[in-house]
Amino acid sequence: MAYKNWNWLHKKWPLFTYNKEDLEQLEMQFSKNSGLVLGAIKHIEGVSKNDLLVEILSEEAIKTSEIEGEILNRESVQSSIKKNLGFATDKRKIAPAELGISEMMVDLYHNFNKPLSHDLLFDWHKMLTNGRRDLANIGSYRTHTDPMQVVSGRLDRPNVHFEAPPSDKVPVEMEQFILWFNTVHHPNNINILPMAKASITHLYFVCIHPFEDGNGRIARALAEKSIAISSKQPTLSSLSHTIEDNRKMYYTSLENNNTTLEITNWLQYFSETILSAQENTLKRVDFIVEKAKFFERHKNKLNKRQHKVLLRVFEAGHTGFIGGLSAEKYTKIAKTSASTATRDLKDMVEKGVLTKTGTLKSSRYELNIKIM
Repeated sequence: MAYKNWNWLHKKWPLFTYNKEDLEQLEMQFSKNSGLVLGAIKHIEGVSKNDLLVEILSEEAIKTSEIEGEILNRESVQSSIKKNLGFATDKRKIAPAELGISEMMVDLYHNFNKPLSHDLLFDWHKMLTNGRRDLANIGSYRTHTDPMQVVSGRLDRPNVHFEAPPSDKVPVEMEQFILWFNTVHHPNNINILPMAKASITHLYFVCIHPFEDGNGRIARALAEKSIAISSKQPTLSSLSHTIEDNRKMYYTSLENNNTTLEITNWLQYFSETILSAQENTLKRVDFIVEKAKFFERHKNKLNKRQHKVLLRVFEAGHTGFIGGLSAEKYTKIAKTSASTATRDLKDMVEKGVLTKTGTLKSSRYELNIKIM
């Protein structure tokens, strides 16, 4: 017996309702932001455009995994993304988890406009669970008879946050979900606006919870797919990055909307998250443009060690290294001595390449660039 009157137990499931008027301003801002993002990306060409693509797909792969408590190696993810996009790589050995999520992100990017199907979801699940040996169902919906629950707390006194439909109901639920998704995303369907489509897609899928594991990551990928179809172009938004910044709010919003079909507050939360993700993308575009200008400005001022470290700093994205660049980090990246690192850093500060804060071991260095 279910723990609560979950939304999928309601007679009118899955007929979600919401107040369209509460979303009008958000939808208008989405349309405006979409134009800004498209215009900004169009002004980037060549290597810089590839850098932006690698940065956003890598960051999304890392952050969607972090939301589920899985920490991935950034360099490995970036190398795997580059390989899947057909770009030059350092040919490092990639662990199964980094390889799988990277493959899924690139597949989402390239095939955003393909109709949703069971096989597409099964392929994504195989990618996500690459190397796993602890799951009974890989590349197929769950079949176990135990309740599929989201729980926290002690084993003897669990707090059940959600219980999904039983496994024997999943095939019918997913058939209905796929039909709904493809219907509302048909070009002739204008009854549901873009952010409502993406928001409902995420909540609807995650409430079915059709897989043994990976449901959150696939739900976020489906929301990205929805946004891309509505925008008629591959999405380059920082959705998972934005969600991970306030993970508690994300889970609270999901929990607040898993016992009701009236989901206005979920749509407001998720729509605002999409808008923040678009704004984050604009910052990344600005950062990539500044990166190209930066190296053009300083190309004759840097030795090989300095150039290598600066490339690594840029790979960390517009938020930079956590805690900033230190002499110790410089030493490790450049594979040089502490004295050489100190000398190199001092040289770059004097040349205006970096800015410095703090003193002695507390010294930290930041790129001398301006972004939004």
